[in-house]
Amino acid sequence: MLCVGLASLGVAEAQVQLTLNEAIEIALNDNPTVKVADLEIERYDYVYKQAASSLYPQIDASGQYALAIRRQEMTEGFSFGGKNTFNVSGNISLPLFVPSVYRQMKMTRTQMATAVESARANRIDLIAAVRSAYYNVLLAEQSLTVLNEAIATTQRVVDNTKDLYDNGLASEYDYLTAQVQLSNLKPQVMQAETAIDITKLQLKMYLSLPEDLDIEVSGTLYDFRTQVFLGEDYSTDIAENTTLKTLDLQRELLEHQEKMIQTTRMPSLVAFGSISYIGQERIDLSGLMGGMGSRASSAANESKFWWQYPISVGAQISIPIFSGLKKTNQLREVRNQMAQLELQRDYAEQGIRLQVQASINTLLTARETMLANALTVEQAEKAYDISLTRYNAGAGTIIELNSAQLSLTQAQLSYSQSIYDYLAAHAEYEKSLGVEDFNSATSQQ
Repeated sequence: MLCVGLASLGVAEAQVQLTLNEAIEIALNDNPTVKVADLEIERYDYVYKQAASSLYPQIDASGQYALAIRRQEMTEGFSFGGKNTFNVSGNISLPLFVPSVYRQMKMTRTQMATAVESARANRIDLIAAVRSAYYNVLLAEQSLTVLNEAIATTQRVVDNTKDLYDNGLASEYDYLTAQVQLSNLKPQVMQAETAIDITKLQLKMYLSLPEDLDIEVSGTLYDFRTQVFLGEDYSTDIAENTTLKTLDLQRELLEHQEKMIQTTRMPSLVAFGSISYIGQERIDLSGLMGGMGSRASSAANESKFWWQYPISVGAQISIPIFSGLKKTNQLREVRNQMAQLELQRDYAEQGIRLQVQASINTLLTARETMLANALTVEQAEKAYDISLTRYNAGAGTIIELNSAQLSLTQAQLSYSQSIYDYLAAHAEYEKSLGVEDFNSATSQQ
């Protein structure tokens, strides 16, 4: 919320401190892929309501006015029908038994469940992507810290060597070699600074934050290494895997489709009613009906129009009898799709189990590499301390010291990379299992 507030105020110079949990929460709230998935769920809610509306009474009304330019004649000189006619009518129909609508509503519910699962898959992918991007920023920052420490250490060696050279205790070669070692480290520092900018841009893209907003991430790779460090037991339960759950929902949709086709063979019953209010201009029949015509003419004087309001109610049943084997072939098509889907699911399950096992193997390899690199850093630090002591005492050479410094820097960078590989492998492992709870691995952040 703080990031969004600063961005809306246009505070480009502000610096925002983010934890991993905060970054994931911002991404889940503001990332467009998540918003689109949520809107898709909302869309299926409207689709369900459309299907349910087919069971509601349907009411319509209409009105009509007709002016007879030339009236119909029964015989020469005798026409019937008024010159002006008004007609207002209303109709109502109420479905009493429509099996296809009931099945459509159930199918829509399953489609909504599919959209919910798709949204969950998007969230899981996004969580894994944000974690990887967050770890990337920490890796770039840790690499910069290691290189800056190496430069500071090398600068002290250069200064010490210069003093020795000025006092005639070291050769010019030693002094030049120390300067070359220092110069070789500076381009790596620039690369690390560029890597930090790029990784932060990637993280801000996932969080939908403006590019000019300065962000800082909390914690270090070592902190996360401690929090997600696992033992030897790894779960292989793939019940929550999004791919398999989506295939199961697709199977359920095909079952609904099969039953919907079968409902088209069932009768449907609809009740209806209609009422009309018709007004037709009276015509003078006095010349044709004698005395009765006079009485009719007298009645006509009472009202210029003759009004009537017929009312009718009823029920209509529709029974499908034969449709040219269309429904039979539709059922065969759906059952064929179900057989294909069953084969696809079995194959997908085998692939996902293999993927989970590969993720575990990668995680174990990264874990052992990380532990080995931690030991290598300890050994490289001891070797550098010995080389520095020997060099200051005049028993060692600058080449030996530079070699020890280079080995220590490489060991520290390799250790940071191995921690990142382990954390990334852990995120991929949880993604393959379908784990959506991101708080379990980052509870302290």
